[in-house]
Amino acid sequence: MSLTRNAQATAARTADSRWLELLARAGFIGYGIVHLLFAWLALQIAFGKPGENGDQSGALRTLAAQPLGKTLVIAVAVGLLAMAIWQGLEAAVGHRAERGRERLMERLASAGRTLVYLYFAWTAFKVFKDAGSNSADQQEALTGKLMTSTGGRWLVGLAGLVLAAIGIGLVIYGLRKKFEKHLKTVQMSRTAHTLIRRLGMAGYAAKGAAFAIAGILVVVAAVKYDPEKARGLDAALRTLRDQSSGAVLLALMALGIAAFGGFCFFQSRYRKV
Repeated sequence: MSLTRNAQATAARTADSRWLELLARAGFIGYGIVHLLFAWLALQIAFGKPGENGDQSGALRTLAAQPLGKTLVIAVAVGLLAMAIWQGLEAAVGHRAERGRERLMERLASAGRTLVYLYFAWTAFKVFKDAGSNSADQQEALTGKLMTSTGGRWLVGLAGLVLAAIGIGLVIYGLRKKFEKHLKTVQMSRTAHTLIRRLGMAGYAAKGAAFAIAGILVVVAAVKYDPEKARGLDAALRTLRDQSSGAVLLALMALGIAAFGGFCFFQSRYRKV
């Protein structure tokens, strides 16, 4: 028991460290840049212009292609890794202001964010090593392999349902403004608070819609035995574009994703870390 308490105390001290806070806040800036580039790629897809895949790896490759781009990509990777460590510690010993079921749910959410930030940090590191890496192609290949294994199609379908559920959850999270409890709202002016609230609502709703569509496409890929549909966000954006009035809807989604990028910049200052 004493070992457990000591481990928790050590984790709590690490979570409260100033250097980790600064790196995590810098990570939000990098996360925002990635989403702004993601939004730009989505706009290009909406208007039928060829370019990178419409997902976070495409955004990172776009960044890597700029002057000093690979330096910026590795800086983004470091910031995202710091965010993953921070959220991992929050999952282990954090959210102490909450009690009971509420604290459990917050810790589970932090565990989920840990995995997301680790994934993006790893993606950034891979782009740094090889700017030609393509996550959409990799996802399609992995899906194809899974489908050939026993029970693989069921597993792919289940993964699609989970992704769609996460997307719906993000939409609800944004529209219900649940993100505000993680922000230092008392330090904001009324104008800043209103702006941040609107950016957060639009951003989470747009991201959630994109993830929900991607999840549905993964389920369709499993049902129809068609791995080409399981290309993640890139497939979701292109599928939306091909619908009636899809270009307009995709452009609006791109603006929402850009809003999330702006929201990340404000989180760098006002997020409770």
